Amino acid sequence: MARALMNRSKKAGLPPGTLVHIGQKKLDVQRISVVDYDESTVDEYEVEDIQRQCVTLKEKPTVTWINVDGLHETEKLKALGDCFGLHPLVLEDILNTDQRPKMEDYGDYLYLVFKMIHCKAESSVVLQEQISLILGDTFVISFQEQEEKVFEPVRERIRSGKGLMRKMGPDYLVYALLDVTVDNYFSVLEKLGENIEVLADRVLKIPEPKTLGEIQISKREMLFVHRWIWPLREAISALSKRDSKLVKESTGIYLRDVYDHTLQIMDAVDLYREMLSETLDLYVSTVSNKLNQVMTVLTIIATIFIPLTFLAGVYGMNFKYMPELEWRGGYPLIWAVMIGVGVSMLIAFKRKKWF
Repeated sequence: MARALMNRSKKAGLPPGTLVHIGQKKLDVQRISVVDYDESTVDEYEVEDIQRQCVTLKEKPTVTWINVDGLHETEKLKALGDCFGLHPLVLEDILNTDQRPKMEDYGDYLYLVFKMIHCKAESSVVLQEQISLILGDTFVISFQEQEEKVFEPVRERIRSGKGLMRKMGPDYLVYALLDVTVDNYFSVLEKLGENIEVLADRVLKIPEPKTLGEIQISKREMLFVHRWIWPLREAISALSKRDSKLVKESTGIYLRDVYDHTLQIMDAVDLYREMLSETLDLYVSTVSNKLNQVMTVLTIIATIFIPLTFLAGVYGMNFKYMPELEWRGGYPLIWAVMIGVGVSMLIAFKRKKWF
């Protein structure tokens, strides 16, 4: 997050619509793939020269899904934007990978941006990638920072022709892409929830400083997920309710179902954030209890040794005329007194249930 904010300084003083990639370069070579389909045919291929193939892409009667992997080659993105008449501010938002999820209506097309999340292997660290979608009357353009397999199930449904995928228009394709994205949130949250339960068990058994650090990391990651899913919910709601010729009523029903899923995710995020807060409180309480137990033991030991120290101090004085010093049984007697005092105090503490 901090790196994205620092990269914003590249645009200081530049006019609106200037194309500058703000984010990390996650691919060496940008890749543009196309899927043309209708109810009876499917055609998949890659595009090398946008300007040369622009007319072909726009005039096909089929649904055209153009997917762009990699955002660092701004000239290709500008050519793609010119081909489909995208506003310069839209291209600017696509290249800014720190965008807040939103939906904007430009009349001839809709622009939707949101976050795809992944959970780092063997960790509760959440990785995010920005996804941008352009919905036109016959086309959908998706922009990804890197080549991911999250959209692969949608491609398989197009290839197989099962269900409504090839019978519906590009608005249904946008629904399908949103649906797999939101489903991926469920998968990530499931793993985060398992990590939270493990942390709670570890806090009860051995509350280590390392565990405290992991709790703080999980709290931060849940905060980011909340920040990404909350505006996505608003964007999907606006997409399903907006009176746009690009979104049919038949697709709006499916979009409202995705909206319901985002509400479930919000509930899960709130639940996990509360669990993490309780786990943190439990950690603090457990550490405090253990510290109190240690202090109790040390206090009892110190209290027992106070009278013993007094006796040792009295008979450690270097006075010549102390009667007990010349008595043969003085040494064992003082030991007996000291042991008796210590045992008596232990019994008294035990009866008072101080330990």
